[in-house]
Amino acid sequence: MASDSVERCSFEARLECHYLLHVPEQVDERRLLVLTLHGYGSNPADMLRLTKTMLGAGHVIASLQAPSQFFPSNTPDGTVGYCWGSPAHPQASVRLHHEMLLHVVGEAGGRFGIGAERTLLLGFSQPVGMNYRFAATHPEAVRGVIGICGGMPKNWDDGDYTEVSAALMHIARREDEIFPPNVTGKYADRLRLRADDVEFHLLEGGHRFPSKAGPIVERWIDRVFPR
Repeated sequence: MASDSVERCSFEARLECHYLLHVPEQVDERRLLVLTLHGYGSNPADMLRLTKTMLGAGHVIASLQAPSQFFPSNTPDGTVGYCWGSPAHPQASVRLHHEMLLHVVGEAGGRFGIGAERTLLLGFSQPVGMNYRFAATHPEAVRGVIGICGGMPKNWDDGDYTEVSAALMHIARREDEIFPPNVTGKYADRLRLRADDVEFHLLEGGHRFPSKAGPIVERWIDRVFPR
């Protein structure tokens, strides 16, 4: 008699994705299209507010909502948090992340006539490594990437990636309990394995969005996206 068996099966289903779009009063050739991605358990509204504080309100900013939703244990009021994936199905999470970014780049960029040469990808915490992976898979999609308090792809050194044409800026924090300096201090050299233009900053503070990083980012934007 044949024994019972368990088969693992998979299929693709249509997923409704969301993003918030900030449109400045005037959109001209000096403006950027900024795709900004929130951290684990956060939401696009908070990330849009933080991004506008850092960059100003003069750019078109698309704040994407991560596809997985849950109730964080530290928010007993029922607030929903979102995340970009888990180790359970990493390839599916990466594919979905790429598809979401490519859609918003095409949709928002096409609407406002903003091309890849003036498109910036920004992320805090969880999506940082995924954003680096995106830049090394779709080098034609963005001109700059800013990673804040996040990690790097585990297979960055030997993965199947192209050379990164985008300029990369990584901002780490000295008291970050999730990505400590003894880890992030190696990021600049590792990022340069695939990118020629890398800028690294270690700021004071813990694992929080750096409210005082605006001047650093502004100087970098002026260099990478000359007007």
